[in-house]
Amino acid sequence: MECKHFGECGSCTLGGSYDEQKDFKISEISNKFAKFYKGKFDFFASKQKHYRIRAEFGIWHDKDDIYYTMHSAKKGEKILIGECPKVALPIANLMQNLLILLKAKHELRHKLFGVEFLSCSSGILLSLLYHKNLDENFLPFIKELDEKLGISVLARSRGVKLQSRELNLQDILCVDEKKFTLNLSENAFTQPNKAVNEKMLSWARSCIQNGKDLLELYCGHGNFTIALSEKFKQILATEVSKSSVANAHKNCEINGVNNIKFLRMDADELMAAFDRQREFRRLKDIDIFAYDISHVLVDPPRAGLSQSVINFIKKFQNIIYISCNPTTLEQNLNELCQSHEVQKFAIFDQFAHTFHTECGVLLKAKNV
Repeated sequence: MECKHFGECGSCTLGGSYDEQKDFKISEISNKFAKFYKGKFDFFASKQKHYRIRAEFGIWHDKDDIYYTMHSAKKGEKILIGECPKVALPIANLMQNLLILLKAKHELRHKLFGVEFLSCSSGILLSLLYHKNLDENFLPFIKELDEKLGISVLARSRGVKLQSRELNLQDILCVDEKKFTLNLSENAFTQPNKAVNEKMLSWARSCIQNGKDLLELYCGHGNFTIALSEKFKQILATEVSKSSVANAHKNCEINGVNNIKFLRMDADELMAAFDRQREFRRLKDIDIFAYDISHVLVDPPRAGLSQSVINFIKKFQNIIYISCNPTTLEQNLNELCQSHEVQKFAIFDQFAHTFHTECGVLLKAKNV
């Protein structure tokens, strides 16, 4: 990593050339999952710098001066940083100008403890995090910052959120020469590496052969759902986050997609509905038994899939599993590969210069 803080910052910890990093990650994953899959492990590379569209930094105060901080490579410590080459170029170009403006205004820097950036096609959102009570009297300060930097600004303290303008966060993804527009929320999960996300969506689309209907669990704001919509007759997608489901509905409208039903339900509730154990008002206008589900897509949190979800999705012929944690993926495949076999395996390098690796697995039911 070409960064003066490499080695002391705890964020980027994997050294060597990028080709060496690639070989290391392919070796680690292929050895870990060789018992499940004997074929080629496809590797989807990251940009080596300026790849991260979401970034968070602490703020360190020294009298009237302030600095960005990151967690140190030494546990429990922090370091002051002057650059971060992994963040998207619009964020990198903004960071020093922002610091100058914050230093110059006591009201803005007072009890500021962190900043968050989100860079998307519609511009940059800056979130300022405070250990103090905020009220409407603080609005002029963030509006001034908005005008000087040309970005949207949020100020947050406990129970309070002030914004400099009406937020309109949208990103445009190019997948298989098709463009998809996604409406985003300021605090919802967003894939941090846009270029690799586009490759991940393309890979997921390549997994679909003879698609009928899709069931998707943990759908978020529709990142996979929208891109896969044309591959299926109908899609039933679930998510527990209210804001994510609201954005998912907007994303259908923006992209002219009309074959998706989004449900604000967790996996256990959906399974209870499929097993006819409970009836839900949220399903009063949806006949879940009318779906001819040929594929299931799961993109679970780092904890992976629960045993009940594993037992449920094993009923379906094709499973696309997107994993952000190889350890829990391995545990889940021990169960899933009793009934299914791995057809394709992908490695997504979402976080270059780190040991973190994400995976995609296509499984097909045995004896079909």
